Amino acid sequence: MSYKNVEKVLSENGVVILDGGIGAELERLGAPMDGILWCGRCSIENPDLVRQVHESYVIAGADVITANTYATPPTAMKEAGLSDLIEEWNIAGVKLAREIANNSSGDIAVAGSLSTYGSWQKLGVKELRLGFDLQGKVLADAGVDLIILETLASEPEIVEAAIESANVLNLPIWLSISCAVDRKNDNLMHGVQESINTNSNARFFKKFSDVIADNSRMHDGPILVMHSDLKVTNKAVQEISENHSGIVGAYPNAGYWIKPNWQFLDEISPDTYLVEAESWIANGAQIIGGCCGVGPELIQAISHLKEEK
Repeated sequence: MSYKNVEKVLSENGVVILDGGIGAELERLGAPMDGILWCGRCSIENPDLVRQVHESYVIAGADVITANTYATPPTAMKEAGLSDLIEEWNIAGVKLAREIANNSSGDIAVAGSLSTYGSWQKLGVKELRLGFDLQGKVLADAGVDLIILETLASEPEIVEAAIESANVLNLPIWLSISCAVDRKNDNLMHGVQESINTNSNARFFKKFSDVIADNSRMHDGPILVMHSDLKVTNKAVQEISENHSGIVGAYPNAGYWIKPNWQFLDEISPDTYLVEAESWIANGAQIIGGCCGVGPELIQAISHLKEEK
């Protein structure tokens, strides 16, 4: 659906279906993953697979598909020695998604992923902000309908810089934040943790509710919990609803990350995913989808929720 229709559905308390993971689904289809750029090369080197992934989500019932630009922010492109291709690769990602959306019989919106991929705190906020500015402008000029600001694993000050950068774009902005559970005290934290069963490789920043409240003062658009354990997603939805007056959404993950590949473990059945999604909606979520490891079959399972709302 065009963003005008997305806004209409949301304003009427309806449900909008976001797509599932892009990179993990490309890997599932056999696309090679890059050590620095993960799935970023696929828009150039495996465009038919990218089209296939987007089309599979449209068929599954997604209202919004996300361009393959998460792994091609300027920071990552520079590290890969591809600074001169930043615009070309990001534009290519948008064009592939737009092609599928335009050829669909439905009214599909295209989101551009403006990304903090890599969580480059070592570079400093000033340099990161320049990258956010550049990627945001490229995505906007390439014709996305909205920006999904994907801040996985990023420190609060980086998230705030990304919000400031995105706010100058003349586009709707969805802010996505990851969360984790500190097993020492069971607090829901802003951070990253692919499974709550272990604190290994987990990163904790501030209490999740505090970060949502801080971000809500800077951003009045939708706030979504992204790439977080399915078992804590409902709690995250509740805390967003309690601390943000705008639209709430959720797209958790399934599996584990061992760079540069997604490990398809801890698989979730469509029936289980549907039950979980119903609980997110009951607690205020209006945008639902999936992140890494969540493929078209799970999106299809939840797609009927927009008809039942």
